[in-house]
Amino acid sequence: MMDYAELPLTVLKFGGTSVAGPERMRHVARLVKKVRDSGYRVAVVVSAMGNMTDDLLALAKDVANTENGREMDQLLATGEQQSVALLALALQKYGLAAQSFTALQAGIKAKGFPMEGRIYSIEPRNVEKVLNEGVVAVITGFQAITDSGDVITLGRGGSDLSAVAIAGALGAESCRLLKDVKGIMTGDPRVVKKPRKIDRIGFEECMEMAVQGANVLQARSVELAARYNIPLYVGSSFSEEEEGTWVMSNPVTEGLIIKAVVHDSEVAKVVLLGVPDVPGVAARLFTSLAQNGVGAEMIIQNNMRGGVNDIGFLVKKANLETAIRVSREICREIEAQGVSFDTEIARVTIVGAGIANHPEIPSKMFTILAEKGINIEMIASTALALTCIVGSDRAKEAVGALHENFIEGASF
Repeated sequence: MMDYAELPLTVLKFGGTSVAGPERMRHVARLVKKVRDSGYRVAVVVSAMGNMTDDLLALAKDVANTENGREMDQLLATGEQQSVALLALALQKYGLAAQSFTALQAGIKAKGFPMEGRIYSIEPRNVEKVLNEGVVAVITGFQAITDSGDVITLGRGGSDLSAVAIAGALGAESCRLLKDVKGIMTGDPRVVKKPRKIDRIGFEECMEMAVQGANVLQARSVELAARYNIPLYVGSSFSEEEEGTWVMSNPVTEGLIIKAVVHDSEVAKVVLLGVPDVPGVAARLFTSLAQNGVGAEMIIQNNMRGGVNDIGFLVKKANLETAIRVSREICREIEAQGVSFDTEIARVTIVGAGIANHPEIPSKMFTILAEKGINIEMIASTALALTCIVGSDRAKEAVGALHENFIEGASF
């Protein structure tokens, strides 16, 4: 009798387009069977079918046009519950023992703000038991359970996070994220002329891409994979012919210094004007933003004359209203001059582990944008990335020019 507990374990995650209808669901079942038959224990994490999450959001808006976070989480979680039950049935159709699990049944715990939960614990005893009996475990992505027993969802891309967290908790040898893309690309195929698929990339570079606006992976998923050193595979569930992208610790790669050009138009700039130049103001501001669930990026303080400063930062457009409210409250308390904001911006970023070692790269980036007549409003750099804030109407042109020069026609 086979000892299934001795077999290696992998976690497969399928996105919404991969399970968008009955035929797609059956196709996914065949892919899972292929992996299972190759000698693995298999846990599968599934997103809601097709555009169901967006449809549920629209339905809620039609019903009430208000958002109560707890009830939205209750509603959105139903999409994945349908998917796991249907996929378990499809797997059984192909002769595989399969069992579906909700987040509660899989022991996935999270805390935080509604629709932005953060996983803090997984106790997958029930999942591990069936895996060791040779059963395929099919687990809801995108959701967890709070200490009070409520469902909480994990934000956009949360099913990737679920899969990586489960892989870490179960000690899986890899986590394979199967989507409607053939891998991680050097640029958005809808924007750049000749995008290239990246065969291998380090966790740090991939995380930087995600943070700066690339939508293939959620940044928190990559961070978690790096923490537990779980190799990630990103590939297509539609085509098995072409190898996807492996994300791993210190991959051996050759070639381009700049791995990708990414952009993000879903950001806005907030500036507090005439802030008194005294200790503790920044701490009060960014503590209050954090307590209201608003993350701030690219924080810049301009030293002005007369004992006052301007403090500027970026936020997600979805958080702009809250950021403005909090900033105005702080301004009144400290008697600053006021708050301004700009939604007509985008950030454009080049990513690569070698940027810090090549002082010619910033010069080249700024020259390329200048030759296109694209004005730079803010600049930020890290060891892995160089970011410029430009007008949103010029963002795609900037991305195309940078990709053409740094990647398509790279000279170093």
